[in-house]
Amino acid sequence: MSYLIICTVALLASGLTLFSGFGLGTLLMPVFAIFFPVEVAIAQTALVHFANNLFKVGLFSRRADWHIVLFFGLPAFLASFAGARLLLWLADLAPLLTYLLNGRQFMVHPVKLVIALLLAGFAALELCPATKQLVISRKCVPAGGLLSGFFGGLSGNQGAFRSIFLLKSGLDKEAFIGTGVVIAALVDFSRLAVYADLLGSKEVMGNLPLIMVATLAAFTGVFWGSRLVRKVTFRTLQVLVAIMLFLIAILLGGGII
Repeated sequence: MSYLIICTVALLASGLTLFSGFGLGTLLMPVFAIFFPVEVAIAQTALVHFANNLFKVGLFSRRADWHIVLFFGLPAFLASFAGARLLLWLADLAPLLTYLLNGRQFMVHPVKLVIALLLAGFAALELCPATKQLVISRKCVPAGGLLSGFFGGLSGNQGAFRSIFLLKSGLDKEAFIGTGVVIAALVDFSRLAVYADLLGSKEVMGNLPLIMVATLAAFTGVFWGSRLVRKVTFRTLQVLVAIMLFLIAILLGGGII
């Protein structure tokens, strides 16, 4: 069941998120978290996400705006180290709350609560009309990189902030995708270096077949999605993803998943 659910989400999400502000990790990590501890889920998702981004770099990087990659991507790369370190610290903290629901015991862990709040916050950003009216100067691009990289390292959810800044940079759809995947690959490389011990754990190494199959599913989704780049609009997908993330955040924050 874990193979079926995780690989289906990887397939659909990797194609659909070419057009959405959210990345593959935003959708895939909560599904991994149903079956694994949240810090393990983030590390497993990071492996799939990095491999998938390298594949997308091969497809779309020729359209990237390298000026934006430098001034946004480099701060994001550096800030992701801090976010990943914070994740590992949160994962070691004791549960904040234990409660019973229908005879079952649930625990609210700090790391899950923080990730839930981030998911809900990113979903709110995506649905808030005010964010679409923001006028962001190119002088603010490095600050956007710092925010995106930090939250990318912490939870893998870097797409929302990255999209807000990149969409205001005057990029067309294909340049937006190309620039975004190059930056995302940089952040993934950075956080994987911090996750090194976690990646070597039994929980991750013992599930390499699942990670590999999910990666292949994500590759297939990118290939399918690349055929639709000129046919799909952003907004419908963004709203659907945001609503789903609110639901996941409630379940994750409540200790139910």
